Amino acid sequence: MNLQVTIEKIVPPDRAAAEAAWRHWDSLAKPLRSLGKLEKGVVQIAGIRGTPRVRCDRKALLVFCADNGVVEEGISQSGQDVTAIVAENFLDDRTCTAIMARECGADLFPIDIGMAVDTRVNREDKIAYGTKNFAKEPAMTREQAVAAIEAGIRWAEKCHARGYDILATGEMGIGNTTTSSAVTSVLLGVPVETVTGKGAGLSDAGLQKKIRVIRDAVERLRPDPQDALDVLSKVGGLDIAGMAGVFLGGAALHLPVVIDGFISGTAALVAQRLCPLSREYMMASHISGEPAGAMLLEALGMDPWLHCEMRLGEGSGAVAMFPILDMAVKVYYSMATFDETEIETYVPL
Repeated sequence: MNLQVTIEKIVPPDRAAAEAAWRHWDSLAKPLRSLGKLEKGVVQIAGIRGTPRVRCDRKALLVFCADNGVVEEGISQSGQDVTAIVAENFLDDRTCTAIMARECGADLFPIDIGMAVDTRVNREDKIAYGTKNFAKEPAMTREQAVAAIEAGIRWAEKCHARGYDILATGEMGIGNTTTSSAVTSVLLGVPVETVTGKGAGLSDAGLQKKIRVIRDAVERLRPDPQDALDVLSKVGGLDIAGMAGVFLGGAALHLPVVIDGFISGTAALVAQRLCPLSREYMMASHISGEPAGAMLLEALGMDPWLHCEMRLGEGSGAVAMFPILDMAVKVYYSMATFDETEIETYVPL
């Protein structure tokens, strides 16, 4: 599906299925709604999938890998070579996220959507060898931004065709807290310094330089906050665009998609600005330790499942949510009902 067709296919979740899931939860022999977000999550998935017979057995983590030209400005502790090294380590189960995904039964798919070099990572959907340096010129063309979003949509389609029940989003790309800070600042209409953090370990002086580079670029390129594609193309990244495509594709295909942290949250905001209904198909895993983490979830109207002070990215927070969701589904199907235990059904007082 192309971008426009995808957006047109997004409809509200099935309220009847969600209500049926609530009725089942309320029939279980426990205090009403006492599992909180665990119950809400299962109900949300019921609405997304259009059935109270919720399944989360098959999980996929899509990690979009891309480089960012703005690294030339010295706004990151590491160079672009690290992007390629970590991306290949995903294939060998040698990253934190790869280990976590394996432990919770999620299949990890690293995707080269825009790394500066070619590696063993799948590059069928590579849009460019990194973005341009937005300190000097727009990061990419509008056409490239759309192409990257459509690559994410295609991955959602592939996962749907392979029978996955739920998707998680992740990224890898040196400099992508800079691009995410720029996009978030413009879309939320807040000062650059409010949303910009130290990323992977900048000094105080490095942080001030990062803020300066972003502020100058935004003032010069003048991205339109009412046009998410304009913002994405001028100061965004290919990884952000790819994840935004997964959120949109998941919504069109009635698949739940889990937001990871700051960068994934930025992509979720882009998707929501392109199609407000897509937000109904997203689930927030955790609050990133980056300054804008909580702001993004507030803008999306979401509460996270986890408060773990994580800021690794790469999908680590998203997969950390999966075991809790698995427990919720297990209780949903296995717990005795009031009728089975001959306990008087609880009613709200």
